[in-house]
Amino acid sequence: MTIDIGLSDKARQQSADALKVLLGETYALYVKTHGYHWNVTGPRFNELHGMFMTQYNELWLALDQIAERIRALGHFAPGSSAEMLENATIKPDKGVPDAAEMVKNLAAGHEAVSKAAKAGIKIGEETHDPVSVDLFTQRAQIAEKTAWMLRASA
Repeated sequence: MTIDIGLSDKARQQSADALKVLLGETYALYVKTHGYHWNVTGPRFNELHGMFMTQYNELWLALDQIAERIRALGHFAPGSSAEMLENATIKPDKGVPDAAEMVKNLAAGHEAVSKAAKAGIKIGEETHDPVSVDLFTQRAQIAEKTAWMLRASA
């Protein structure tokens, strides 16, 4: 069936492409955060283990929201880890960093998510896609708040 939601095919494609970048960054950060949850050690173990669990659960839910918006725009969401990570600037660690480095890395990861979301906001505004703009705005807000909380805990 054709899609008639007030956006041109080109506008839907541009928004979907920006959402795929956000999905990639979010997925990369999810994987990193979950790995840190498993592997954090040291005197802050309980605090960080719980904080990381809260964060990876939130990121997991965000992945579904982002992918479903891509689908609502009439495009297929990336269906494999490799596809999602193609669009990510957040890279995996080599080895297991210490707790302080984990906090620093996650703050930087949330900042990368915020940047991807803000780039999406610009595209959504240019293509007159307020629904995607709303999602990008929510993701930027959450990412920036989480980055602040991580920096404050360092």
